[in-house]
Amino acid sequence: MIKESFKIKNVTFKNRVFVASGTFGYGNDIPTLVDVSKLGGIMTKSLSMKPRDGNPSPRIVETSSGMLNSIGLANIGVEKFINEKLPQLKNLDTSIIANIAASTIKEYCGLVEVLNSYKTVKGFEINISCPNVKEGGLTFGVDVKSVEKITKLIRKLTNKPIILKLTPNVTFISEFARAAESSGADAVSVINTIVGMAINIKTRKPKISTITGGLSGPAIKPIALAKVYETVKAVSIPVIGIGGIINWMDAIEFFIVGASAIQVGTANYINPSVGVSIAEGIRNYCKDLKLKDIQQIIGTLETGKSSSIIDSWL
Repeated sequence: MIKESFKIKNVTFKNRVFVASGTFGYGNDIPTLVDVSKLGGIMTKSLSMKPRDGNPSPRIVETSSGMLNSIGLANIGVEKFINEKLPQLKNLDTSIIANIAASTIKEYCGLVEVLNSYKTVKGFEINISCPNVKEGGLTFGVDVKSVEKITKLIRKLTNKPIILKLTPNVTFISEFARAAESSGADAVSVINTIVGMAINIKTRKPKISTITGGLSGPAIKPIALAKVYETVKAVSIPVIGIGGIINWMDAIEFFIVGASAIQVGTANYINPSVGVSIAEGIRNYCKDLKLKDIQQIIGTLETGKSSSIIDSWL
């Protein structure tokens, strides 16, 4: 038997494969398609205090090896989530992490206060990195002081795991990871989407209404791996790797550079059960190597060099 479980703060997850926020709905309607009991956890679609319509269409466009989106955090709001989604989610045999997004620090805190008493919600993933919303996400995510303030205030409100989802749209993501850790975060998710754009050459107009949006999918995997590697070298809390993972081999790469767990995002649109397949592939890989614990893979990158990732860029 291979040990697949791991802990973030006081919560034990059955395995290290999660589905990323915004790519699996709220999690309640997917069990008809996927055996979610074989997933480590579900990051819900981002929640705000009030319902959001999101950005005007067009807001999704396919790109080379990826997808550009500008959804704008469209969601039903926390009240409707509690009344309509949580009663169904409590019956799922997997861990539910509420992803929250806000336009003010007060709203972040309010969302945690409202959701904290519900046992179904095992923890919080704090979205400070979405590049599609002018208010909130990007502003907070690129300011170290804001990351520290949000984390400290939320830490006072809950004993559940706090996971900061960090933006890659900064020079050194490690600075923000250290700020999150020192302020009370229990883990960080690395990375969210990368700012990008696409143009219609016939009309000479952007293909999405907000001009720029968030690039995801296989195209960003090399960047995500580098950011995870940088982050792992900077903090001692778990790093959850995200970005372009479409199969178990991709996941293993993230483990080798030091990720404690991974999230599958854009690939869910192609195959909603891809997370289950990835978990099985990781298990078989460990069996082939006669490993007893997935932890034996994590952080095993052999570089032959002692210099830091920052030094290699200078």
